[in-house]
Amino acid sequence: MFTPIHAVKPMMSTPAEIEVESRSPFTLSVQEALSRTRFFPYWLDNPAEPPTEPRLTADVEADLLIVGGGFTGLWAAVQAREQMPHLNVVLIEAGKVAHGASGRAGGIISTSVMHGLPNAVRVFPNDIAQLEAFGHHNLDGFEETLKRYGIDADIEWNGEMTVAVDPEHIEHLQGDYELHTRYGHDVVLLDGEATREQLDSPLFAGALWSRNRSGIVHPAKLAWGLKRAALSLGVKLYEHTPLIDVIDEGQTVYVRTPEGSVRAPRVVFGSGTAKVGIPDINRRVLQVRDHVLATEPLTDEQLARIGWKNRQGIYDTRTQLNYFRLTKNNNIIFGGLVSYHFDGDPNPPQDEKAETYYRLAQAFYRTFPQLADVRFSHAWGGPIDYCSRGSVFAKRYLNDKAVFVAGYTGFGVAASRFGAFMGLNILFDRNSPERALDIANQSPTYIPPEPVRWLAAKVTFHAFDGADAEGGWKRAWIKGIKAMGFPM
Repeated sequence: MFTPIHAVKPMMSTPAEIEVESRSPFTLSVQEALSRTRFFPYWLDNPAEPPTEPRLTADVEADLLIVGGGFTGLWAAVQAREQMPHLNVVLIEAGKVAHGASGRAGGIISTSVMHGLPNAVRVFPNDIAQLEAFGHHNLDGFEETLKRYGIDADIEWNGEMTVAVDPEHIEHLQGDYELHTRYGHDVVLLDGEATREQLDSPLFAGALWSRNRSGIVHPAKLAWGLKRAALSLGVKLYEHTPLIDVIDEGQTVYVRTPEGSVRAPRVVFGSGTAKVGIPDINRRVLQVRDHVLATEPLTDEQLARIGWKNRQGIYDTRTQLNYFRLTKNNNIIFGGLVSYHFDGDPNPPQDEKAETYYRLAQAFYRTFPQLADVRFSHAWGGPIDYCSRGSVFAKRYLNDKAVFVAGYTGFGVAASRFGAFMGLNILFDRNSPERALDIANQSPTYIPPEPVRWLAAKVTFHAFDGADAEGGWKRAWIKGIKAMGFPM
C-alpha cells in the first residue's frame, strides 16, 4: 500500500544490533526471526492452487483478447462473458495466474475505487458522491460474484482501521472522520485506550475504524476462484504465454506469443507495469515494490497478548506506511517498506535476501513488542502500479481497439473489479454512468523516464524516512512532490 501521511523516525541500528524489548522471556533478534523464512509469498504457498492451464501453441482468433491473468484481467474475463456471452474471450498470462502483483497483495478490501476517500477528494472533488456510489455498488458486485461462483477466499467483512502512531496524527484522523461521516460511512474515532482495546500496541495513540463494507481476503484464493469462474464461463485461458509483440492491423490487433498468436478486434491490457510494447503506458505508471512479512501462526496465547478480536485490516500513519492483518490461521501479514528498482525490475535479487526485510521486521517488533518470540515464515516483494492520481484509470490505445486498465497504487484488490468494468465499457463504447465523469476521461500525468525516474524515487523514499522528525529538506521534498500532484 502506498498512502504515506506522517512519519515516525526509524531506529537506525545496524543489522547486528537490531533487537527488541519484550514482556516475553523469548526475545529474538531480527536475524533469528528470519532464519527459517521462505522468501516466497505466503498466499501462493498453498495446496489450493489449481492446475496450470496449457500455454498457447497455435494461432487463434478471438472477439476479445485479455492480456494479464491478475485481478484486472480475471475480472474483465468474467464480466465480459457475463455481460456479452456471445463473445469468444481469450486470456493470456505471461506466467501463472495470481503469481504477479495479485498474489502478493496484503488482501485488505476497501469500499473506495479511488485509493480512499481523501484521495478521491483531492483528485475528483466534483464527483465524490458518484464515486462513493460506484464504490458501494462495486463491493456489492464483488460479494455477489464470490457467492455466485462459490469462491472460498477466506473473506471476512470486519472493517478497517487507520491507527495513529503519534499523538500529533490524531488531528489528521479527525479530519478523515469528518469526511467519512459526511458521506455516510459507519466510522468511529477511537482514543488511545479504545484503540488498544481493539489491538494492543504501545505505539497507538488513536484510530479511525470504518466498521463495515470493508474487510480482508486471501488474494491468491480470490484470483484462483476468479480463474475457475472464467473457465466455467467458457473463457480460453493460456498460462506461461507472454506477449512478445503487438501490431495494429487496422481492423484487428495481432499479438504474437512465443509459440502462437492471437488476432482480435478488441484487447484489454490488464498487465500492470509489465511492458507490452506501447511506450505511452509505461510513461504513466511505474512499478514500486512493496515488501511483506508473514509470521508463523500465532498460538491462542500469543494472539491474546495483542487482542484483535474484531480482526480488522489495519493501516498506520507512518510515512513509510505499514499495514497488517490476520490470516484464517492467525498468521500476521505485515507489509510496507516501499522501494524502487531501476527500470521497474520485476524480479530484483534483493527480494530473496534477509537483509531486505530487517527494517520491516524491526517495525513489526516495535509495533508489537509483546510478540518478540514470534518468527516469520514468509517474506516477499510485490509490484505496485503507481500513478500520479493514485487510482485506477482506463486509457484507449491502438486506434481505440485496446484499453489499458491500471494505476491502483496499492488498492486494487476490490477496485480491480470496477477498473475492469470501466475498461470494458470504454472499449465497447457502452453507455454507463462512470463514463460521464473525469475518472473515465482523464489520464494520469507522465512520470519522468529513466534515469530521472530512478533518482527521483530514490530521493523520495529516502525523504520518507524520518521526514517529520528531521524536517528540513526531507519535508520540503515531499511537499514539492505533493504539489506536483503525486499522492503522498
